[in-house]
Amino acid sequence: MKIFDSINKFPSNVKTIVTLGTFDGVHKGHIAIINRINDIAKKNNLESVLLTFYPHPRHVLYPDDQNLKLINTIEEKIDSLKLTGLDNLIIHKFDKNFSRLKSVNFIRDILVEKLNMNYMIVGFDHQFGKNREGSFEDLIQFSNLYDFKIEKIEAQLVEGVEISSTKIRKAIQAGEIVKANSYLSSIYSITATVIKGNNIGNSIGFPTANLDVSNKWKIIPKNGVYFVSVLVQNRKYFGMLNLGSRPTIADSTFVIEVHLFDFNKQIYNDIVKVNFLKRIREEKKFLDLSKLKLQLKKDEIECRSMIDNFC
Repeated sequence: MKIFDSINKFPSNVKTIVTLGTFDGVHKGHIAIINRINDIAKKNNLESVLLTFYPHPRHVLYPDDQNLKLINTIEEKIDSLKLTGLDNLIIHKFDKNFSRLKSVNFIRDILVEKLNMNYMIVGFDHQFGKNREGSFEDLIQFSNLYDFKIEKIEAQLVEGVEISSTKIRKAIQAGEIVKANSYLSSIYSITATVIKGNNIGNSIGFPTANLDVSNKWKIIPKNGVYFVSVLVQNRKYFGMLNLGSRPTIADSTFVIEVHLFDFNKQIYNDIVKVNFLKRIREEKKFLDLSKLKLQLKKDEIECRSMIDNFC
C-alpha cells in the first residue's frame, strides 16, 4: 500500500476507483467497502484509493468540543488499512479552507481531475462537501456529468445491528468490549508508554505496569477491570488491566495499570500495545489491601481461564 500525505502528491495519470471517509475504527462495514473497491480495481485495471482526512473534521470545525474521541489514532488506522489489500491511502490535511469546498468542486476538481477517478464506492450514510451538502442522489448526477460510475454499499449487520463507528465508540465507553470487537476488523487496542507508578501492586504480589496514553483524542473504555493481551518487545503476554482511580488506596488520580501473567521484566519507557478482550468487573473499593489482593486472585483465575480462547 502506497501512502500519500496530500491529494496533490497523488499521480494523476493513474486511473482509480475511490472511496472516502474518516474510517475511524476500520470496522466490518469499512472492510466491505474496501473489499469491493479492490475487487473492481482488479477487474477493470484500476488502482484502489482510500481518501481520508487528518485531523478529524469535527476536531477542526468544532475545536471547543472535546467530546468526540476516536477509536484509532492515525498510526493505528494506517496499520489496520495495510492489511486490507488497498493500493493507495491518501491522508489529506483537513482544515477550514478545505471544509469550504462545495460538493461540485470537490467532485470535479479533487476526485475527477486530481485523482483521475473512474469509479466511486460509498457507504450507506455517505455525505460530502461543504456542510455535508452532498448526498448519494447528487453523486448520481455528478457521475453522469463527469463520466464516472457510482455504487453504494448497504449497511453491514452484526446480529441484526447496523455497524457504525458511533455505535462502536458507545460500546467502548460503556465497557462493552466484546460487542465493540465483534464490529471491528481487529481487536480494540491502545498504544501506551510504560511509566513509573507507586509500587503498591508489587507490595501485594501483583506488580503492574502503569501506562500513559499520550493521544488526547484516543477513546478509553469505561473504568473497570479487563482481560487483555499485551504486546511487549514483540512478544504477547496475557494479563489483567485496571482503569480508574484505585478507590481502595484513596487515590483519586486516574490510572491505567496492567498486571502481566508470568512476566518479571523492567519495561519502563517501553511502548506497548494493549488489546482489550473482555471486561471482568467494575472497579470496587475494598476495606483494605488484603481484601483487594483476594479479589485480584479471583480476577486472575477468571482471566487465565479464558486464555485458550485467544491463543
